[in-house]
Amino acid sequence: MTVLGSIIEGVREDLEQTRAESPQREMEARAAAAAAPLDALAALRGGRGDGAGVRIIAEVKRASPSKGELGDIPDPAELARSYRDGGASAISVLTERRRFRGSLGDLDAVRAAVDVPVLRKDFMVDEYQFYEARAYGADLVLLIVAALERDELAHYLGLTRELGMEALVEAHTEEEIAQAVDVGARIVGVNVRNLKTLDVDVSHYAAMARHLPDDVVRVAESGVDGPGVVADYARDGADAVLVGEALVRDGDPTAAVRRFRAASRGR
Repeated sequence: MTVLGSIIEGVREDLEQTRAESPQREMEARAAAAAAPLDALAALRGGRGDGAGVRIIAEVKRASPSKGELGDIPDPAELARSYRDGGASAISVLTERRRFRGSLGDLDAVRAAVDVPVLRKDFMVDEYQFYEARAYGADLVLLIVAALERDELAHYLGLTRELGMEALVEAHTEEEIAQAVDVGARIVGVNVRNLKTLDVDVSHYAAMARHLPDDVVRVAESGVDGPGVVADYARDGADAVLVGEALVRDGDPTAAVRRFRAASRGR
C-alpha cells in the first residue's frame, strides 16, 4: 500500500468514529448555521504581475509523515495571527489526526483568530467531511486528484461550491492537472511531493506549470526551505505558494512570511 493509501485508510477509520458521535444530519445543520465563508478565490488571485509578489498560504502543521514532529504549537491561533501579520493571504490548517497530529479544534481556533480565508487541509474522501469543514469555519478545502476517482472529484467539487467554499485541487502529474481542469477547478495546486512515495523534487513545479491554464489560480506546494524556492516558484508562474514546515520551524513566522513575499518580488 502507498503512503497515500495508508493515510486514507486511517482517515476513513477515524471518520466512522466521528460520524457516530456527531451524525451527518447534525453536521449539516451546523454547516448551515455557520457564518458565510470568505472569498478564497479572490484572496489568492492576482499573484502574477500585480507587483505584490506571490500570495502565501501559511500552514499550521504540527507533524508530517516524512519529517515527523515539526514543532510544538501550543496556540494555533497565535501562530495564525503571526502569519496574517506577515502578509499571508490564507491560512492552511492540517486536521488529519494520525500522521499530521492535526485537529478540527485547531481549525476552529484559527478561524476565530484571523480574517483571511482558512483552508481545511485534510484527505477529503467522504461527504461528511465537507459539512464538517464548513461547520468549523473553513472557506477552502483540499481535493487531491490522486485520492479520488474522477466522478468523486467532480461531485466533491460541486458540493464544496454548494456550501459556499472553494477547493484547492491538488495534482502531481500532467494527467492529474488535466483531470482537475476538466472538472472545473479554479484553483489548481502542483504538489512537488509525490504523496505515494513522499519524494520531493522542487523542479517538478516548473515541469508541470506549463500545463496549467492561465485562467486558474496556480499554487506551488511543498519543498520550500527558504526564500529562494519561493522566488523560483514565482518565476515559474505561481500565483500562490503553500508553505508549512519552513514557517513552523522559524522563530519569527511573521518575518519569514514577509521574506518569502519579498523574494517573489525579486528583492
